[in-house]
Amino acid sequence: MSNLKKLPTWLIVSPDSALVVLSKPYEINGVQVDRLTLRAPTVRDVRAANAMGGGDEEQREMNLFASLSESGLKDLEGLKLTDYQRLQAAYFRLVQDDGV
Repeated sequence: MSNLKKLPTWLIVSPDSALVVLSKPYEINGVQVDRLTLRAPTVRDVRAANAMGGGDEEQREMNLFASLSESGLKDLEGLKLTDYQRLQAAYFRLVQDDGV
């Protein structure tokens, strides 16, 4: 029996990215979108987000998600909390190591 949890219908994960279907369309970088893609982070991405966060974990996460989704910080701040939590879930699913 598999220990893997079934993915929610709003999430598609591949080795290189996670596609999140949003609950409603948002304007991201001047374009209406109903989904966001997070690319898999590199060590460089995480280090840069840590440096820009200045010790603020929320800011670090926002910087990282903005970079990985190629979105503006203000655009991400305008997401409904439910949709931001979808990005968080997608990120943690994306970086989780399913290997033994």
